[in-house]
Amino acid sequence: MTSIDSITLHVDDIDAAQRFYDAAFGLGPRVRLQPADASTTGFRAYTLSLSVSQPAAVRRLVASALAAGATELKPVQKSFWGYGGVVQAPDGAIWKIATTSKKDSEPDDGTIEKVVLLIGADDVAASKKFYADQGLTVAKSFGKKYAEFDTGTSPIAFALYGRKSLAKDAGVAPDGAGSHRLTIGGDAGPFVDPDGFEWAAAR
Repeated sequence: MTSIDSITLHVDDIDAAQRFYDAAFGLGPRVRLQPADASTTGFRAYTLSLSVSQPAAVRRLVASALAAGATELKPVQKSFWGYGGVVQAPDGAIWKIATTSKKDSEPDDGTIEKVVLLIGADDVAASKKFYADQGLTVAKSFGKKYAEFDTGTSPIAFALYGRKSLAKDAGVAPDGAGSHRLTIGGDAGPFVDPDGFEWAAAR
């Protein structure tokens, strides 16, 4: 079973980014930072999601992110699937904070249940096959639209979604070029996937 132990974001200002993530989410070693060495424009073809237990946690994390300097892309609101909102960090990474619950059932204990990396693939079926060939096990799949992989008890979960659909879900235009400014650390790598995402060996 493939494990993903961290996500490394490539940022222009490491000190500023570290201050933001400490204040906004407090994710510790799950999210690492390194200096950016390539340009990027528009949508970077991924989002990071924080899965929490209830709406109070969504409101707290979104408020913390906005207070720390994030930009609101989608306001916190109820939807068919639950409750959530989307923000963009000052370094450009897009974060979705969400829960499947539509009402609070207990006090918010500050727990982030899961961090999910969702890649916006140009061809979900082709990328799914590529990852299967690398040894990742498909846990859930909806044709050419979505694929989720089994990462066991890893601190990072991983899935594929169509690029345009992911951009729409994030509230941004799908156009973008240049570096993804992201490295995935896990025991499947090192390699580069069909959409140009870099995997490195777990530290």
